[in-house]
Amino acid sequence: MINREHDLPITRQAELLGISRGAVYYRPEPVSPSDLALMRRIDELHLEHPFAGARMLRDLLGREGIRVGRRHVGTLMRRMGIEALYRRPNTSRKHPAHPVYPYLLRGLAIERANHVWSMDITYLPMARGFVYLTAVMDWHSRRVLAHRVSITLDADFCVQALEEAIARFGVPEIMNTDQGSQFTSAEFTDVLKNHGIQISMDGRGQWRDNVFVERLWKSVKYEDVYLKAYETVSAVRAGIAAYLDFYNARRPHRAHGGQTPDVVYFGSLAPLLQAA
Repeated sequence: MINREHDLPITRQAELLGISRGAVYYRPEPVSPSDLALMRRIDELHLEHPFAGARMLRDLLGREGIRVGRRHVGTLMRRMGIEALYRRPNTSRKHPAHPVYPYLLRGLAIERANHVWSMDITYLPMARGFVYLTAVMDWHSRRVLAHRVSITLDADFCVQALEEAIARFGVPEIMNTDQGSQFTSAEFTDVLKNHGIQISMDGRGQWRDNVFVERLWKSVKYEDVYLKAYETVSAVRAGIAAYLDFYNARRPHRAHGGQTPDVVYFGSLAPLLQAA
């Protein structure tokens, strides 16, 4: 698809094809079958025990007869883009190249759609390999407004999901994310600023503010990804899209008294549309 000898710059070719620039330059590093299996199990344990760091995960694996060192577990966790979620002191220190924004949701009553959106990234295991998934979620309704699957952890796929959500559903008052480099990058925050969206960020590693998206990841993995062991990236993209359609339109949510995210989201917007 990408022609490196074409007159168009590679960045423009990637844009026209709807793929991230990082994917063009990405050169996959081989991952052994044993490490892929270990990453899959680490992912499962992380969903069950999100507070577990490399040491605890090493010990949990050891109880299952899997002998692995703490450093190797930590290396795989970084590759997967996961970390333990727990309270840490002095986590709001700003990086000179990537400003960290204050957390705006403390004590805030979120009672309508498009008041607060959130984004996060998760690791998805495949039959042979892995990809990453990002999603834009409306906090009030838990509706997934847009998503992207990527083979790399660059910022582009997060920006693409954000721009799709804005194009389809308008703008929220606040966007809340963690302090991952994808979300602190100028590429991502500039989109928010250009649309007048307030930026809110969790403390690094904090457990409190990831809970809704963490529940989404658990549903995606246990109800779809783990059951299907996708063979190809294209299969993951199609499968995740189908699952999220089900999640929004048909899957009842206990928090909503059995209503679906679609019903709650569009029901919340209905009075505003009528008033307009």
